Amino acid sequence: MKTWPEPGAAAANGLPTRRRRPRWRLLASPLTRRVLAVNLLAPIILVAGLLYLDRYKQGLIRAELAGMTTQAEMVAGAVGEGAVSEQAMGFLELNRDIAQQMVHRLAEPAQVRARLFDPVGDLAADSRFLLSSKGVIQMEPLPQPEDRGTLGELRALWNRITTWIPEDEALPPYVEHPVQRAENYPEVLAALAGRTRTAVRAYHHGIILSAAVPVQHYKQVVGAVLLSASADNVARSLLQVRLAIVEIFAVVLMITTLLSLYLAGTIARPVRRLALAAEQVRHGHGRRHKIPDFSARGDEIGELSHSFREMTEALWQRMDAIEAFAADVAHEIKNPLTSLRSAVETAARVKDPEQQRKLLAIVQDDVERLNRLISDISDASRLDAELSRAETEPVALRVMVETLAEIYDSAASEHGVRLAVHAPADDQLVVLGIESRLGQVLRNLITNAISFSPPGGTISLATGREGRKVRIVVDDEGPGIPDNKLGAIFERFYSERPKDEKFGTHSGLGLSISKQIVEAHGGRIHAENRTHPDGTIRGARFVVMLPAE
Repeated sequence: MKTWPEPGAAAANGLPTRRRRPRWRLLASPLTRRVLAVNLLAPIILVAGLLYLDRYKQGLIRAELAGMTTQAEMVAGAVGEGAVSEQAMGFLELNRDIAQQMVHRLAEPAQVRARLFDPVGDLAADSRFLLSSKGVIQMEPLPQPEDRGTLGELRALWNRITTWIPEDEALPPYVEHPVQRAENYPEVLAALAGRTRTAVRAYHHGIILSAAVPVQHYKQVVGAVLLSASADNVARSLLQVRLAIVEIFAVVLMITTLLSLYLAGTIARPVRRLALAAEQVRHGHGRRHKIPDFSARGDEIGELSHSFREMTEALWQRMDAIEAFAADVAHEIKNPLTSLRSAVETAARVKDPEQQRKLLAIVQDDVERLNRLISDISDASRLDAELSRAETEPVALRVMVETLAEIYDSAASEHGVRLAVHAPADDQLVVLGIESRLGQVLRNLITNAISFSPPGGTISLATGREGRKVRIVVDDEGPGIPDNKLGAIFERFYSERPKDEKFGTHSGLGLSISKQIVEAHGGRIHAENRTHPDGTIRGARFVVMLPAE
């Protein structure tokens, strides 16, 4: 594995230092932050909407106003019966002293402020005034003691927050007039006209609720009772509901955060391990570092891990193949170069023209052999890249086999060999592939069969279907293949040629290239021997299987 020097040592030696990457932490992971943001956004928006509670607030206000109206009707009924006297000629008079006592006594248990207005709109009684032997005493409610506990702190915090919450409509302000008159309160004017009316007004950081009802005696309006009170009960109810929502939100927030961290961990941690493993493979030497296997998860991370492992293994195999290919190329090129060098050195010392001609013929053969070898090596080296970039298209193998048989018929006749094609007449045998490369495979197999077939022999080209695959079989009547070489013949630079063939005519890459092309098309190729009933070899057979379209 590649090792990096310590920063100090590297600087001392004049080597560039490699900054060590900090260890990734779960909360520092961008993926974790995004998961948290997405999962927490919905409950935060939901709780913000619930904390608004405008409809709930309006419902509480309506309930408070309904209760206050009932109380006002009770006070008005009591005043109408007990504080109204009938004078001469049926004139009704409101006794202010009795009304003041009654209004004060009735308003005190309900903890509301009650005011009584006479028919002309003047204030006749107020629950904040008390009659005594020493005169009229005015009472003012004391402010609520400050709650210094947790609830008080939460209430103060909520009061600051509510300044940001928009109201549905602007409430008219409540004004305490020094001289109370009915015209100061539209609901009182409505009550003096015989109608019950309620009102909601803003007062400091809260609201004032009021209800006005007419005071009647024998169906005659003799005044109006106005009950008013702050909406502290509404505020307390809203605060309690909001605190309950906040408590539930805190629990949901904690559970969502933990689940988000768990979810992010199951995603970010394996991805981080895969990234670190890939970095170690990139910077390391050899196959010591491996990609973690998460395929047991059965999800996309497992698929990614499996793909990474297969990709890494494929890269190693490709590198091994490149190294082996380079070694084989060097070995194969070295042989003709050695022969060429020997012939050139000998020709320089030989004076006999006949021997010089023979040596020059050897040089020419070696040069042709090198040229053929380099061409085949170039074709094999760019084959991978071409197969990965080329677009596949439907290829009719029956037509291709018949065409190649016509093309090679004359070459086979020169060797005294006959070509026979066996193909279904009603099936084109279409496969998806690269037509030129599939034709190269068939040309290699046909030329090999011609080379090994004896005079008078027959080469059979048979095509057909086998399940969901297309099968191509090339048979010859040659000497066959040694049983221990049936797999080796597909290796690079392996050459098993007829004895009467000139040396160096073939590079030994034809069958290797053919195998590479067939496997790139998702198929397979193998060789076998055809035998007589007595076990003797009657020829070689090459079988190509390709996926049908």
